[in-house]
Amino acid sequence: MSPKRLFRALAVAEAVTWTILIVAMILKYGAGLDLAVTIGGAIHGFVFLAYAVNVVLVGVNQRWGLGLIALGVVTAVVPYATIPFEIAMARRGRLEGDWRREASDHPADGSLVNRMLRWFLARPVLLTIVAVLGVAAVFMALLVVGPPGGEKA
Repeated sequence: MSPKRLFRALAVAEAVTWTILIVAMILKYGAGLDLAVTIGGAIHGFVFLAYAVNVVLVGVNQRWGLGLIALGVVTAVVPYATIPFEIAMARRGRLEGDWRREASDHPADGSLVNRMLRWFLARPVLLTIVAVLGVAAVFMALLVVGPPGGEKA
């Protein structure tokens, strides 16, 4: 899967989970179904974290600056903003190209981050396992901490 396809898939998935969360909140406050937010929030939270990891991975691969990577992550905080961000990046050609598995003569390719990127891209199964376990670990830690703003009785 190309960086462009992966980015688009997770941008859309993140937006879809916003819809799930919004519907869950309507069910919670309209019909008293607290479980809806528990389930919808968990789905959205996991995909939110996966999208953030995806932005960093694709951003480093595409040689985005730190500011653009940060903006990409922040778009997940605003409902549905991941889709216009993905469209803008695609229109500007910022998602074009394949995964950078080999070094080039670009000055950034010698950096630790870029060397790690190439090392993991040469081992896609390991990259996937590390990414999924990393997202799951952060997700579990956030579940232990509890929901934003605390639980109201």
